[in-house]
Amino acid sequence: MKNVNIRELARELNLSPSTVSKALRDSYEISAATKERIRALAEKLNYIPNAYAGSLRGRKSKNIAVVLPEVADSFFSIAINGIEAAVKPKGYHVIIYLTHESYAGEAAILKDFQSGRVDGVLLSVSRETTTAAHVQELLEKEVPVVFFDRVLEAVPVPKIVTDDFESAYRATTHLIEQGCRRIAYLGLSESLSICNRRREGCEQALEDHSLPCLRRNMLTCSTDATQNFRMVKKLLQHPERPDGIIASVEKLTATVYQACQQLALHMPEDIRLVCFSNLEIATILQPSLSTVTQPAFDMGKAAAETLVKWLEKRTLTAKDVRIVIPSELMVRGSSGK
Repeated sequence: MKNVNIRELARELNLSPSTVSKALRDSYEISAATKERIRALAEKLNYIPNAYAGSLRGRKSKNIAVVLPEVADSFFSIAINGIEAAVKPKGYHVIIYLTHESYAGEAAILKDFQSGRVDGVLLSVSRETTTAAHVQELLEKEVPVVFFDRVLEAVPVPKIVTDDFESAYRATTHLIEQGCRRIAYLGLSESLSICNRRREGCEQALEDHSLPCLRRNMLTCSTDATQNFRMVKKLLQHPERPDGIIASVEKLTATVYQACQQLALHMPEDIRLVCFSNLEIATILQPSLSTVTQPAFDMGKAAAETLVKWLEKRTLTAKDVRIVIPSELMVRGSSGK
């Protein structure tokens, strides 16, 4: 539904726009009965006041929102740099919003954007997000949305992603080639498309090499670091513990290192680890961390360029609808010989 403005409300009520405007501001000049009639229609037609309309006088806000689950993950901090590199020369301002992996927080943020606060949105969804209704509502208000990294496949908007399935397949194959036969996968969510694709890549590699994919080795972790530590420690205490691990998100790196340290397990002799991570300190960890390094800067830049193209009403081509930028497997001490 398109935003209903004051002129449309006035036309429906057979009143002047100034009367409607004053009533919505609770002016003493307007009677209580008229105010009630105007407010009732405004609520019925889902009128959202634009706090910026007066000052902007029809111009755009020149603000772009970047909605992220967190910034502790180095991927997102690097992606922000790519976003700013693309939009600042165009005169846009970047505003960062954090959902803290909460669907309710994400929905509330997008609801706020319906007022005209931002011209467009770059969105990476939370681990709890399974529905697209809040995104669809924003699109109906004619606010462009571009997904990057974590996407909702059902929403027909541009998506900038990496090769999650292929990356996990390569990482798992690498562990197999290093002699691993019992490989575990640590995910973050059963609804996030990136986690599912990475798990599927791991499972396919195991199947292609005639190795078992044990259910006990396919863990879904949470945002609680203490709980994750207990889960990983229990996994590594099993009599037939994994000899290789694929960690699908960066935050699980410390969890695996700490569990191995407490259990006196050594990498890569006792267990090998590959993590999806952009950590700058990967090379100085002991042992150095093998990573699937995502093209965070390029993904952020491509997402921002696509959004600006949409905002400038240039035609989006088939190449803009889905951009896949490959990740890179960096073999280091945690999984190498």
